Amino acid sequence: MGIAKKQIAIIGGGVTGLATAYFLQEALQARKGEGLAVELILIESESRLGGKIVTLQQDGFVIEGGPDSFITQKPWGMALCRKLGISDQVIETDRTNSSIYLFSHGALHPLPRGFGLIAPGQITPFLTTPLISTWGKIRMMLDCVIPPRKSSEDESIAAFVRRRLGSEAVLLFAEPILGGIYAGDVERLSIRATFPQFPLMEQTVGSLIRGLKEQQKHAKEKTTSPLSTPMTLFVTLQGGLQGLVDAISENIKMGVTVMMGQPVQSLRRKDGGYEIALSDKRIQADAIVITTDTKRAAGWTKIWDATLTRLLQQIEYVSTATVSLGFLEGGVIHPMNGFGFVVPRREGKRTLAATFSSSKFSGRAPTGARLIRAFLGGSHNEALVERADQELIELVREEWATTLGFRSAPVVAHVTRWIKANPQYHVGHLDLVADIEQRVAIHPGLFLAGAAYRGVGIPDCIRQGEETAQKVIQYVGGLFHKP
Repeated sequence: MGIAKKQIAIIGGGVTGLATAYFLQEALQARKGEGLAVELILIESESRLGGKIVTLQQDGFVIEGGPDSFITQKPWGMALCRKLGISDQVIETDRTNSSIYLFSHGALHPLPRGFGLIAPGQITPFLTTPLISTWGKIRMMLDCVIPPRKSSEDESIAAFVRRRLGSEAVLLFAEPILGGIYAGDVERLSIRATFPQFPLMEQTVGSLIRGLKEQQKHAKEKTTSPLSTPMTLFVTLQGGLQGLVDAISENIKMGVTVMMGQPVQSLRRKDGGYEIALSDKRIQADAIVITTDTKRAAGWTKIWDATLTRLLQQIEYVSTATVSLGFLEGGVIHPMNGFGFVVPRREGKRTLAATFSSSKFSGRAPTGARLIRAFLGGSHNEALVERADQELIELVREEWATTLGFRSAPVVAHVTRWIKANPQYHVGHLDLVADIEQRVAIHPGLFLAGAAYRGVGIPDCIRQGEETAQKVIQYVGGLFHKP
């Protein structure tokens, strides 16, 4: 009598679910001689894969509705590209246009050279910038003598930056830059869950300014070394990030049953495993990986674990929208010689930030044309996202017509909405995730992964997919050896 085949179901076809499927398939191939009879199933409610990775090609413009790049400091994104054989498609940011601007008092000002998100890594450019008041500069420099906090308790981004660098640094930098990355409220976002490098820098070096200065010195030494030519911080693919989704999808198509347009109606424990109810069928799984947002996950677990459901529901989400505008040559006066700009809330604009997409990466627009992508919504203005497409397009045009010098109407305009799709890592988030993981552990064969837990970026999601795949294989492998 043959060994009964085990089924592993992955719910959610975003980058975490795709990475989980890829690494599960890879692990099974590596253990081919061990007699593990396993079927992999990937279930996605939408008619497409990729989740928040959405690339639109229109009239020579490459428009990203979600993320437009991933960072190289976290190695999992580049490592997967190499495994997939697409590393030759990876392109770096344009090093000649690497400035980032801050909108202040009605104009765009470049951030001081060497500025590291919230603090200066180079002193002279910092002291000469008009962005910061004299007192603000004095207060930020006090970071060099303020001793590290002794408590290891979590605190908000705002509390951390205010303590180290002062209130002006919160308003000018922490709120639009750090808060903008999560579209959240820096008074609530956890510094340890979002930017753990800064508390670590405080504890190990004693000062953010000294820490950033040392970090940039080491980076410069590596760059000038003939033995190493590190990539820029952000990279993407030539035709857009959809290429990553397509490459994973192509790679797994022989070993994974992919079911698209199949919303999960319910999920329940049954016969030591799980039964997944779809609209027209039921699937029995020995192990299940949920990579969707926690709200949907909580809707499925409420029947059989009220405690886990309560924990999952504590993770909040906010809504955002991106508005991409493409202009023909001569349609924008501003040289767009940078990656884009951020907007402090005190400026009264409804735009959170904007990317100069055609300057950040090559091939994003036809020769001479310009592509701009604005970000709206977030924790302080979610209602804005509900407005009609044309209204959001006109809003962005009106807000930046003078500053950027729009001379003609855009030839391409595209709006992408993300309704309650941005998880908020509030103070205590890591403790909450630890509680969730502890609760999940009482349910054999249940695994959770995704942007809601330990990192929202593409490399973070890939890492979670790889780690989860290892746990699942270990669990399922044990089922074959049970007496």
